[in-house]
Amino acid sequence: MGRIVHIALKVDDLDGATDFYEKVFGFALADDGRVRDHRSRHLSDGAIDLALIKYDSEESAEAKAAGEGPCIHHFAIEVDDVERYLAEIRRFGCEIISDPGVIPIKFRAPGGTVAEIVPQQRYRQPTLD
Repeated sequence: MGRIVHIALKVDDLDGATDFYEKVFGFALADDGRVRDHRSRHLSDGAIDLALIKYDSEESAEAKAAGEGPCIHHFAIEVDDVERYLAEIRRFGCEIISDPGVIPIKFRAPGGTVAEIVPQQRYRQPTLD
């Protein structure tokens, strides 16, 4: 069984969004880095991971999949067997958005929303006090 491990927001001001969630809601920085065509900053409230994403260009496949401008980008589901879940996702005819071989794997679920599957422990951070 999978479980939701993070929600990702596509933002146009990474520092401003970080400052807001830290100061207003008490989120703390868990990870900050660069992945392919974007900066990804993960914040945590001790229960859930909030990923803030700023793309270099709106022309990338992942940026386009989320839609124009700032938005809820995707949610991630942690799974114990990526290949097994990928086979099920394909069986349902879902569009695979991520490039071949890239993990986590983003896909468009029935109904049009973007989700991703991630291996267990990929985003596990210690809870905050």
